[in-house]
Amino acid sequence: EIAVYSLGNWAAPFGIVLVADRLAAIMLTLTATLGSAALIYSLARWERAGVHYLPLFQFLLMGLNGAFLTGDLFNLFVFFEVLLVSSYGLALHGSGVARVKAGLHYIAVNLVASLLFLVAAALIYGVTGTLNMAELALRVQALSPDDRTLFDIGAALLGVVFLVKAGAWPLNFWLPATYAAASAPVAGVFAILTKVGIYALLRFETLLHATGSPAPFGGEWLFYCGLATIAIGSLGILATQRLERLAGFLVIVSSGTLLAAIGFRGTALTGPALFYLVSSVLGGGAFFMVVEMVQRSRAYAADLLAISFEAFGLQDPASDTEHPDETVGLPIPGAMAFLGLTFVSCALLLTGLPPLSGFVAKFSLLAAAIAEAPGGNPLPSWLFVAALLLSGLAGIISLSRLGVRVFWSGERSTPRLLWVEAGPVAGLIALCAILA
Repeated sequence: EIAVYSLGNWAAPFGIVLVADRLAAIMLTLTATLGSAALIYSLARWERAGVHYLPLFQFLLMGLNGAFLTGDLFNLFVFFEVLLVSSYGLALHGSGVARVKAGLHYIAVNLVASLLFLVAAALIYGVTGTLNMAELALRVQALSPDDRTLFDIGAALLGVVFLVKAGAWPLNFWLPATYAAASAPVAGVFAILTKVGIYALLRFETLLHATGSPAPFGGEWLFYCGLATIAIGSLGILATQRLERLAGFLVIVSSGTLLAAIGFRGTALTGPALFYLVSSVLGGGAFFMVVEMVQRSRAYAADLLAISFEAFGLQDPASDTEHPDETVGLPIPGAMAFLGLTFVSCALLLTGLPPLSGFVAKFSLLAAAIAEAPGGNPLPSWLFVAALLLSGLAGIISLSRLGVRVFWSGERSTPRLLWVEAGPVAGLIALCAILA
């Protein structure tokens, strides 16, 4: 069943419509779940480390929900801009040289992508006379050869825009630094931002598949783009020595996996890919929060956090002695046991090891790819299987190496975890266990 709402009661194709089908419902539920967890986590301290945090966070959620619901191409651009503008402020939240530098790169790349989006929308509207997505699928088939060429150019530009949003190689150079520099709850909710590009690619691929469109939103080139993204992400995973950058490269690998699954011939991998999307977003969001708590237990992390609060003339709540009920956390060894358990759980999720949902998702992808091997050219199937297994191995190696370095190090301060920090992380991991 598909629910359609016409804004202002203006009928399509002249009015803007919001469309909720099963795919949109999955993404909305995922956004609400991850957004709630990140928002609760931020109440511990992060919403006081800068200005306008809560309004920016709500605008980000509004942009995400709108992008998943809209049935109009220009309205998709509007919601993209809403979520991007709010994400600019959130990426810079907390100040610091690293955040400003990474944030400016993020802003510059997305401004160029927004310009390309406008050009693409203008080309498509010029030859079809509509930006309603369902109407586009009907009118494309009646285009003349000259108009079809212009439409294909606009579609190709849209594909580039969506690949930037998805964090695909070679357009993802901004992602690791931006996600690593962002505050923990912001980076956690940013785990779903790349999936907006994936969603847009999947949505347009399904709409235009029957029109003979030359694969601007799917096909063999997208499959190999996904494989290249997995390879670059895996190399970054092995090369990095910092947990926060490792989390960013894991996001890149998940995006590459989804791109390859969408570009794979047929629709056999679509269902497993959607399950993998849900699992990777929940696991990635939880991992960003776990990384911040782990880093806080190291000797230098408290100093870095103090600098952020000092820049805004605020007192670190963790050092507030006037309200002891707000600073009582899990004592060692309880805190370290919790951090160790959640770190291992996130590692299992993101590398695809049992018993959590990450294993079910990757196993489903592998099984579907292997089942497709006998029909036609088997090379794509085995390339996908190899990429999936090797990326998981790279994740295991890097997470094990950094985990040993962090948890077996003797130089650390006493960690204190508030329940509003531990609760969201535990909840996300519990959801992944239920999904399994």
